[in-house]
Amino acid sequence: MAVTIKQVAREAGVSIATVSRVLTGNGPVLASTRARILEVAARLRYVPHEGARCLATQRSHAIGVLLPDIHSEFFSELIRGLDQNATARGYHLLVSGSHGVVDSLELLLRTMRGRVDGLIVMAPDLDRSVLREVIPDAVPLVTLSSPAEPGVDSIEVDDKGGAEAMVRHLHEVGHRRIAFLSGPTAKRCARARLRGFQDAMAALPGTVSVVLEGDFGVESGRRAAERLLGARRRPDAIFAANDAMALGLLSGLRERDLAVPGDLALAGFDDVPLARFLSPPLTTVRVPMQRIAALAMERVFDRLDGKTVRTRRHRTVRTEIVVRGSCGARSRAAAQGS
Repeated sequence: MAVTIKQVAREAGVSIATVSRVLTGNGPVLASTRARILEVAARLRYVPHEGARCLATQRSHAIGVLLPDIHSEFFSELIRGLDQNATARGYHLLVSGSHGVVDSLELLLRTMRGRVDGLIVMAPDLDRSVLREVIPDAVPLVTLSSPAEPGVDSIEVDDKGGAEAMVRHLHEVGHRRIAFLSGPTAKRCARARLRGFQDAMAALPGTVSVVLEGDFGVESGRRAAERLLGARRRPDAIFAANDAMALGLLSGLRERDLAVPGDLALAGFDDVPLARFLSPPLTTVRVPMQRIAALAMERVFDRLDGKTVRTRRHRTVRTEIVVRGSCGARSRAAAQGS
């Protein structure tokens, strides 16, 4: 039979209300009393009833996370970071993916309403009026990869600056004919990375740029290798707008007996965990997923704790160039950002 809060109170010689204050962290309790209650609860192996706790605190102790996808390494890293930060505060995640379908995202937002204490949403192209309509102002909300907007806490990555920094690095190590495999133009981050590539190339003398559109998937990288190598003059370096496409490019180049970095330099974007284990290890633009996760959760819990209630903050997170073996330069790291 499960141990009840009444048994813990009786064993510790205190009231049920005192035990509740200790276990929920609400209200003052003497340190000696708190220690005794926690010792008794641990010894009796008392587990609070989650439903009762939600009723008592009027909180679900869950944070909703809505993402375009939940299967790639990029999103897995973000989810891992969010989960670590939520668990540290005694919360758990409710995670779902919209798979890029706006109608699906709106439905998921409505489904989570009333079931979570806060929301972290990555939906750059979602109409902001939908967020205001569906999510009550009292529910902490943080958007990711979104521009600054009055009334919304938001965090975005300096995608454009990261792409510019990578082009400058490739130029510094001697590459002049640089191809860029972009992501789908429907995605905001892909458009920003493409702009960064184009602006950086335009500012560098004696360079030739080639742009192909991919879809952020591995297979589109393999197809791009065939298209690039079918041209009359192949590039010196290929810069993929994410690491998944860089992996596909690496595979496609090997199928054609071309060596990286001997025949062509290769670079990616994101720095997913797999990037450092490729052969050769991938030079890439690091997006600090753990930092983004910590910032997002910090914003949510600040509002749940009653902090910064009157202000909404926007933060642009800096990226970092991580130089490994795939571009033919010695290993180093060069920070960039704005």
